[in-house]
Amino acid sequence: MSRHSAKTARRSSKPARRTVKKAAKTARTATKKATKTARRSVAKKGKTAARATPPLRSPSALAKPAKMIHTSSPSVAPMAADFPIHAHKYQVGETVYYTSPSFGRAAAAGSYTVVKLLPSEGDDFQYRIKSSGEAFERVAKESQLDRA
Repeated sequence: MSRHSAKTARRSSKPARRTVKKAAKTARTATKKATKTARRSVAKKGKTAARATPPLRSPSALAKPAKMIHTSSPSVAPMAADFPIHAHKYQVGETVYYTSPSFGRAAAAGSYTVVKLLPSEGDDFQYRIKSSGEAFERVAKESQLDRA
């Protein structure tokens, strides 16, 4: 069989396959519609029947609810009352003397101005300080600062 005749044979069988596929699809669509219609009619009948009769209650639903048992628990004191609240030692705008730590970077020791109060890290409060001789701000712990 030549290449030309094989192509022709495939072409002639293509419409036959197409009609078989269409017929199968049409059958599936018809069954879907039939089941959908049947479900709708059952649902409508169920709704009208439900309206006519009140819902049934089980005997356990008619019984009184179980009695609640109350137990006494020890009173709990707030944690904040046990520990005194400390405030920052220095205020914004105050001049302080900064001593840099012996380890790490060596910073210029001298007088600085407190720019911002920061939250505590462990036991020490932190401050954002700035020197007039530097263009940047640095963070210092309260233990590294003294009154000027």
